[in-house]
Amino acid sequence: MGALWVQLHRPAVQRGVRAAVAAALAWQVAVLLPPLLSEYAYYAPLGAVIAVHPTIADSASAAWRSVLAILTGFGLAVALYEVTRVVPDALTIALIVAVAIAVEQLQLWREQASWVSFAAVLMITVGLDDPGAYVLRYAGLTLLGAAIGVLVTTVLFPPMQLTRAVEEIATARSQLAAHLEEIAGTLREGRVPDPAEWSGRATVLDRTLDRMRAAEAQVERARRANPRAPRWQGRAAGIREESRAVDRVAVLVDDLTSLVVELQPHRRGIDRVEAGAGWVLADALAGLAGVVRTPYHSTDGTTPDRRDERIAGAEAALDRLVTLLRTTQPADEDGFFALGAVAVGVRRGLAALGAHRRQAQAA
Repeated sequence: MGALWVQLHRPAVQRGVRAAVAAALAWQVAVLLPPLLSEYAYYAPLGAVIAVHPTIADSASAAWRSVLAILTGFGLAVALYEVTRVVPDALTIALIVAVAIAVEQLQLWREQASWVSFAAVLMITVGLDDPGAYVLRYAGLTLLGAAIGVLVTTVLFPPMQLTRAVEEIATARSQLAAHLEEIAGTLREGRVPDPAEWSGRATVLDRTLDRMRAAEAQVERARRANPRAPRWQGRAAGIREESRAVDRVAVLVDDLTSLVVELQPHRRGIDRVEAGAGWVLADALAGLAGVVRTPYHSTDGTTPDRRDERIAGAEAALDRLVTLLRTTQPADEDGFFALGAVAVGVRRGLAALGAHRRQAQAA
């Protein structure tokens, strides 16, 4: 039972259940209609499946856009058929398909645009004997099914898409932290980071961030017209804030990576201090990575937790980097300013993550 409950929280499983229920209901409703429509009841489940999407807003959008695209296709087919009666059927079909596909490029129907050409072909091949009745049967029953699909999505555990967003944020945090740790490891080894290598890794990270942004945007869409939204308002707002904080840090990290890889400030005239600029810089980047990996506190603030320790370590590493900048007379100004920019970037990254030491409270 526990495993089944876990599976029901998966977005794909929920969508499958909603689609199945909506299709069955649409069929049952359609077969109760007058014979003119009930004989074609199978169109209703089609509309139901079309309209079942991860969010209520997406379901409603898909429903009306699909029906509008179908009606557009029917209208194009009938109009072009009437003006090309003397043309061979093969050429008429070719013309209708070409025009329908051209109309689809207007993107008025977004993902449902392909229904224009599909409906046009259906009309020209099977609906011309009685176009009015065919439009009523196909478009009407599809609209009925789509309405049922939207209703089922609204009533049957309407998704907030929180689980996927949380997973994508965690993945982005992990990759972002690994990215910083790998740069720090390279610096500690005294190696020169290879621009091509880091560019490839940055591309992989960008894809992860894109998925995180898409998941966060889907949570925002899921809140529209969703009866569960008030209950999960705080959690959804927290996900939005966390996603955008990680996004801001990712932009800063991209700048830091470019500075370290291209200018190599740790090897440009300021390595004459005992600690070595490379190690100090590596510690600052690793400290930021530790905070990225530890997003939440596990205590109420009366005692330090893992996040407090990571924040303290990051701040201490940043202080050492700032001290190095204040006490070193560099021979290379570009390298010196690049190192200063890294220090500023790390500080801004910590601020974006809300990283500050909590004051211990009396028990």
